[in-house]
Amino acid sequence: MPPRPAVLTKRTLDKDLAKITHAEDVAKHVLRRLVAPGLGLIFVGLTMIFAGVYVFDRPGAVLIVAAAALAGYMAMNIGANDVTNNVGAAVGARAMTMGQALVIAAVFEVLGATIGGGEVVKTISSNIVDAVQVPQAMLGWIMMAALMAAALWINLATWMNAPVSTTHAIVGAVIGAGISAVGTEPVNWRVMLEITSSWITSPLIGGLIAAGLLYLVKTLIIYRDDKVAAARRWVPVLVAVMAGGFMAYMVLQLSPVGRFPSLTIILIGIGLGLVTWLAARPLVFAQARDLENRNSSLRVLFRLPLIGSAALLSFAHGANDVSNAVGPLSAIVHSVGIGFGSDGSVGHPPLWVMLIGAFGISVGLLLFGPRLIRLVGEEITKLNPMRAYCVALSTAFTVIVASWLGLPVSTTHIAVGAVFGVGFFREWYTRRSKRRIAYIRRKAESFDIDEPEEPNIHERRRRYLVRRSHFMTIVAAWIITVPVSATLAAAIYWAMFALFV
Repeated sequence: MPPRPAVLTKRTLDKDLAKITHAEDVAKHVLRRLVAPGLGLIFVGLTMIFAGVYVFDRPGAVLIVAAAALAGYMAMNIGANDVTNNVGAAVGARAMTMGQALVIAAVFEVLGATIGGGEVVKTISSNIVDAVQVPQAMLGWIMMAALMAAALWINLATWMNAPVSTTHAIVGAVIGAGISAVGTEPVNWRVMLEITSSWITSPLIGGLIAAGLLYLVKTLIIYRDDKVAAARRWVPVLVAVMAGGFMAYMVLQLSPVGRFPSLTIILIGIGLGLVTWLAARPLVFAQARDLENRNSSLRVLFRLPLIGSAALLSFAHGANDVSNAVGPLSAIVHSVGIGFGSDGSVGHPPLWVMLIGAFGISVGLLLFGPRLIRLVGEEITKLNPMRAYCVALSTAFTVIVASWLGLPVSTTHIAVGAVFGVGFFREWYTRRSKRRIAYIRRKAESFDIDEPEEPNIHERRRRYLVRRSHFMTIVAAWIITVPVSATLAAAIYWAMFALFV
């Protein structure tokens, strides 16, 4: 048999090598998708070890370690689904990169959870279902079922690219598991009424504040003949308001109750605001040097305030929404008498409990957050730095006030409500604002261009600045979250009760 030609052998070898290379590429692609879940599983394992260090010699240690694993899993889901609202606007406005946004959000989430998260944790852990009326052994299983149900629902929602409310999920799950276990009597319906009313009002408030801020920005800066000069005057004021409000909140959180009267706290906030205004003026003036009198120049001047407001919102979210992960864990820890006062009252949870929630949120954000960041920041309505600043600041202030009052509001609702508020306000302002119309006419005369004709009704609908499809999808996800999580928690409780009790 004659030998095969060398050229044919080389071609066959090249084809085989190409197939091997293709198989390696496919394997790398598949394995790359498993990296994030693998790291998440490692974090859950480390959470169990971390909790075990504190409770290994205490009664109920096995239950607490298992609950800590579920709390870590829940916290990662919050980071993946909920924290996207904090930095989505800044990323959508291209004021920061995805990597910068993830790092800033992770750091300030930890700070907010550990410094300001205690009050809302108390609400979730003991005020929704009265811990006094529930047997201690049963309370642990109720909270375990609530954690598992809420985490599974949020995980599914994240996979479907739906920014649902993690607060709705955990509150609904606690109610469902509690009613399944002991009926409706231990449920504190007054607290539930306060919480649900805040769910309705908070997105409206967030949207109104964001629209009001955008109105001020358009009136004082954008539709002025000298935009850069107006920005030099007002951007430092906006930064000062942000810093002053944040400082007032920090004093409230860090000082003993009753240490400072309300007037003193307000004066402290005003004082820091003035200092910030003095410091911000030279920075803004330096940035404004040599900028042209165009809207694109305002993007540069609003970049720093937007980054600051995103950091502030991350802090506020950590202070409010860490309770969704560690509130049930805190109740379980309290049920076995670990880490609380000797009188049995539910006070601030132990620091190690708060750290599990804080770092879990940050890990979930870093591993799984970018998908929904793009949805909130880019696909609902178009955001530039000015609009994104209004969204972030209004959301941060609304969440901060709610955290101060101990109300577990939905950061998702407020942030998305603010985004919709900005979008709907732009639709109204574009058609109705006399200032804008006069400004456009002056520009048209100075540049000798024709004014655009008023579009007909079909063209006007095509030009809507808010995507109605996203609005309806997100609202539908909000509506079904409570009943789904409650039903799932009830089913999980009965399964746990049948298997382990």
